[in-house]
Amino acid sequence: MPTLNLVLVEPRIPQNTGNVARTCAATGARLHLVGPMGFVLDDRRLKRAGLDYWPYLDVTAYPSLKDFFTRAAGPFFFFTTKGRRIYSEASYPDGAWLLFGREDKGLPEDLLIRHPDECLRIPMQPGLRSLNLSNSVAIACYEALRQWNFPALQNEGKLTQYDWKEQPDE
Repeated sequence: MPTLNLVLVEPRIPQNTGNVARTCAATGARLHLVGPMGFVLDDRRLKRAGLDYWPYLDVTAYPSLKDFFTRAAGPFFFFTTKGRRIYSEASYPDGAWLLFGREDKGLPEDLLIRHPDECLRIPMQPGLRSLNLSNSVAIACYEALRQWNFPALQNEGKLTQYDWKEQPDE
């Protein structure tokens, strides 16, 4: 399976990070947390939002953005409301790193200005600040997986009381 890396830079809300962790577990994406964070990793709100998916995660924590960039190799994609390109225009290769900033500030502008072509935007109504962090991560994650034809993911569900091949009597 190709590798997809989802990176939260200085997340502040444990429930958002827990929701992102659940997305990572469901998709096989790797979760990277860059500090300083607004909570500790054993926060009960973080664990509750991630439900019982924590054993299925590949999580790496970094003390700072500087430390992250010394240990991670691109290609990097920076998700920001300030981006000039739409996220669906990008082509995400195996090993892509999708970075998302903190809920109240986003990614640092001194980072964005150095990577203008890799700054991606999720379209939304004018005048609004942003989408919820965990929703943005899910949108971007599934776009990359869609481009890869959802490798190693279960693409067909099953009913609990019926079989799709049999029609119930009316």
